[in-house]
Amino acid sequence: MAGHTRDEGFGGATHTLGLLYPPAGRGRAYTTMQLAFVGGVAEAATAQGYDLLLSPGERYDDPSFLRMIGDRRVDGVIVMEIRREDDRVERLAEEGFPFVAIGRNQRADAAGWVDLDFAGLAGGCVQHLADLGHTRIAFVNRSERLFDSGYGFARLGDEGYTEAMKKLLLTPRAYLCGDDLASGEQVVERILLDDPATTSLVTLNEAALEGVYRGLTRHGRSVPRDFSVVGVAASPWAEQVTPALTAAEIPAKEMSRVAVDLMIQRLRSPDSPPRHVLLKPLVTLRASTGRCRPVPGSEPEADFSDFPDFGIDF
Repeated sequence: MAGHTRDEGFGGATHTLGLLYPPAGRGRAYTTMQLAFVGGVAEAATAQGYDLLLSPGERYDDPSFLRMIGDRRVDGVIVMEIRREDDRVERLAEEGFPFVAIGRNQRADAAGWVDLDFAGLAGGCVQHLADLGHTRIAFVNRSERLFDSGYGFARLGDEGYTEAMKKLLLTPRAYLCGDDLASGEQVVERILLDDPATTSLVTLNEAALEGVYRGLTRHGRSVPRDFSVVGVAASPWAEQVTPALTAAEIPAKEMSRVAVDLMIQRLRSPDSPPRHVLLKPLVTLRASTGRCRPVPGSEPEADFSDFPDFGIDF
């Protein structure tokens, strides 16, 4: 029986797309949010007649990544968890291998990408809290490992938060936090130790959200009566906590669909200019934010001047 022939027309040879997506959770596990993206890309690829091959490669020399592109096992690659300096993107660009990205850096501009405006979203969350009267606003970012390795969303979120706080003449206080429940509890401990008068926080870390809530409860802070929380998260996680999280939505399914569409366009018209899609969802109001109520004892005492002696006898 004759073997399969390679189709050199639209779609390349394999009718398979690669997804290059290193796990971000503790113990190199995929977070729930990441699994939503994997499912979204797989569903969109299937709808276009493609299979999906997943590689957890974090660097260009990861064996699974090298097999994926070296053996031409896929027609094109969707790259995720983009870092500011990302040797995977460099390798793909140098070899002229078709790719698009969910996320972006300067090198990815040469290809198509879809991303969220994480800086704008973090700034919008700060403004929402400021409009409610909050002035002590902390920021809970992703893990130290992700931040130090240059992941774009963690860096951009930090920049957006800091810029918004300075614009409002407020003091920024940002914290790195592991992607798990225990880390969420610990970061609340650090926040309230640094400034017991803190009344609100912005978070990019949906995996630690339940821990943040538990930490606030343990310290006697009721959400939203005593403490407001706003974040950037996908709706399933925002709605699973109690009270439901006021959040800028991460549209994982929509971003996955756009990425696959960009990939198909890249394969169909390799010489066409790359498309860049930047999304900035609105903050969806739920139940986790409210008017600022200063922490008892945190406000400075009123400075009353001594009354003058008018010499009146009673």
